[in-house]
Amino acid sequence: MGQQQLLLIVLGVIVVGIAVVVGINLFTANAVSSNRDGVVADLTNLATNSQQFYRKPTAMGGGGYTFTGWTIPAEVDTTPNGIYTATVAAQTVTLVGKGNEKNAGSVIQHTATVTSSSITTVKNN
Repeated sequence: MGQQQLLLIVLGVIVVGIAVVVGINLFTANAVSSNRDGVVADLTNLATNSQQFYRKPTAMGGGGYTFTGWTIPAEVDTTPNGIYTATVAAQTVTLVGKGNEKNAGSVIQHTATVTSSSITTVKNN
């Protein structure tokens, strides 16, 4: 009877250990997915902000149909989701967002290309 009880205890410890590892993996995967979604949402907000600047007349503080002069507002260049940088040309803006979570050892990164009428987001990592 003693060996059977010891075997059940060992089996129980193994099952609990496996459950803990699976739980940690699911939590990590959810954190990475959530961070990706947050970075894409932030990039979309910045892209629409740049398009508003593009369409606003220069007399009202806009670009007058050019992106030249647009910058990322200081209060949103760093968010809980990540850090954002912009490369501005006359007719396009390229936004790069680097997330706070790592996926397989690499930092999450997305790039959004903004034109006067479109926003294209690409997953880099």
